[in-house]
Amino acid sequence: MRSPILLVHIIAGTLGMLSGFIAVFLRKGSRRHGLVGDVFVVSMLTLSATGVFLAILKSQTGNILGGSITFYMVTTAWITARRGEGKTRLFDWVLLAFPLTIAAFEVTYGLEAAMSPTGLKFDYPPGPFFFMAVVATLAAVGDVRMLVRGSISGTQRLARHLWRMCFGLFIAAASIFLARAHLFPVFMRKTGMLAFLSFLPVILMIFWLIRVRFAKAYKRTSMLDGGEAYSRTASPLSVSSGSTPNDRWDEAGSSLRSGLHAAPASLPGSFPDRVEIGDHRGR
Repeated sequence: MRSPILLVHIIAGTLGMLSGFIAVFLRKGSRRHGLVGDVFVVSMLTLSATGVFLAILKSQTGNILGGSITFYMVTTAWITARRGEGKTRLFDWVLLAFPLTIAAFEVTYGLEAAMSPTGLKFDYPPGPFFFMAVVATLAAVGDVRMLVRGSISGTQRLARHLWRMCFGLFIAAASIFLARAHLFPVFMRKTGMLAFLSFLPVILMIFWLIRVRFAKAYKRTSMLDGGEAYSRTASPLSVSSGSTPNDRWDEAGSSLRSGLHAAPASLPGSFPDRVEIGDHRGR
């Protein structure tokens, strides 16, 4: 009974790692990124579910917690991308129980390992337990912020999707390159290549989060600069003096239309090609 599940577990981990690295380097939002991302999600959910099942059979508490947090992180990342910028639902409150429960267990086992005469708990030192506790706590804090606001959108939505997916990729890579280092050539183990490949998802996560943040700041600056250029170009105060009130309305409308058409093409958003100025004669 274990062999088929173990085989599925290994295949899912391999597909998850490969599809995850491919998805990271594809253009975000593209059709190919979506397709490869779906393969990654299915693979990672299969990997974590079968991992938890095998860990239960072997009474491996640490792997049960690791598989559970991976399943939760990938699921919430997928929901964030698929839902769009909609409001939260009751299901989001249910999911919040996962990181809170996992964080509580991880902290407890970490403290027990630290106070143990052997310095171990379930054959693990305190470090891995506290690391997973921090990850689960950060995920729970993000869930609470989203639930309090009632929705998530923009940069925060993208960051939530990115870091949770990259964490799932990190778990897949580490479960292959670190947990099964003996399967790889000696030079890969001695040169640190396996460690680099394991933590590469974390490096990519940091890169993308920084890029997303700076892209937002750059866009905001461009909008401010564009707004100043627009206000200088499209000012309706350049109406000639001495004209009648009706002529002033016509000249103001003409100036405004000219300013809109003269706005720089690099401005974020789009301006209407035509602005209708109401006829104020006789008012």
